[in-house]
Amino acid sequence: MENGEIPENANEHCPGPQSESAGKSDSCQGCPNQEVCATAPKGPDPDLVAIAERMATVKHKILVLSGKGGVGKSTFSAQLSFALAAKDFQVGLLDIDICGPSIPKMLGLEGQDIHQSNLGWSPVYVESNLGVMSIGFMLPNPDEAVIWRGPRKNGLIKQFLKDVYWGELDFLVVDAPPGTSDEHISIVQFLQATGIDGAIIVTTPQQVSLIDVRKEVSFCKKVGVPILGVVENMSGLCQPLKDFKFLKMTENGEHTDLTEKVIEFMREKAPEMLDLIAASEVFDSSGGGAAKMCTEMGVPFLGKVPLDPQLCKAAEEGKSCFAEQKCCTSAPALKNIVEKLMTNYWHEEMSVEQ
Repeated sequence: MENGEIPENANEHCPGPQSESAGKSDSCQGCPNQEVCATAPKGPDPDLVAIAERMATVKHKILVLSGKGGVGKSTFSAQLSFALAAKDFQVGLLDIDICGPSIPKMLGLEGQDIHQSNLGWSPVYVESNLGVMSIGFMLPNPDEAVIWRGPRKNGLIKQFLKDVYWGELDFLVVDAPPGTSDEHISIVQFLQATGIDGAIIVTTPQQVSLIDVRKEVSFCKKVGVPILGVVENMSGLCQPLKDFKFLKMTENGEHTDLTEKVIEFMREKAPEMLDLIAASEVFDSSGGGAAKMCTEMGVPFLGKVPLDPQLCKAAEEGKSCFAEQKCCTSAPALKNIVEKLMTNYWHEEMSVEQ
């Protein structure tokens, strides 16, 4: 329990040996360390000083949160990092989703290893101005499950903040797991002294997602993290008409692929149709979606990003959706959101960029 570290055999939701409630809170009942924690001298966590020193060279810290899994939060984190790096900013992407680290895949860094120097752990770099840190780089087998209790997760997050040598960063994007659990409480506590610009919350349009996102908004307000805005992801399927498959279905569920015939017919009879974008509502947004929720809860709405198969492919291949012209529906939407963030919150960075 040196330096206020939470022991690995501690109960889940351990308040920490340095907390005034250590050994006394409900979560301490039955913990083998309860008596030691209750009688140990209290004081500030010395690791917070080391974290503050590391984070002193990071100008802006952004949390990317979601109340629900599967809404595209990590995809947004990856593409936000690509977008900021493309503007020649120095960017770091920190993946604190300990049990489901997908960032290495989405940045094209699978199989890479973390190296250590006399300055600490070195991030894995996509480009010279985009570094990444994730537990995914530490797993001997990518299929291996990370079965950790809260205290051990919190310990690794603390290590990521105090032992990783990021150097001078304009932006540190933190990709968090869904929910409002230990990882979220820890990252806020560890970064609070150094300042957090705020959180970007990602959702999908349907009520089943927005119910959880409302809890995420409430969490941010309770812990004092500003909400930079909400992004409605997968806001309808959008893709060029020529990229669709056209099938003729039978009553027993079998189908015949007529794509080639349909495309050829359009090419001959109505070639202008090949330039159209087809859109379809995938999720029920009859409740007003994220925009209505933002109005009701008094938080900024950043915009909608359509469900774009090309964006999904870019994420699978670890590429930026801005690098090529293939993501013709999602890239402009993401670019508008990034520009809105720059205009609303980072004026000084825009002037430096220009």
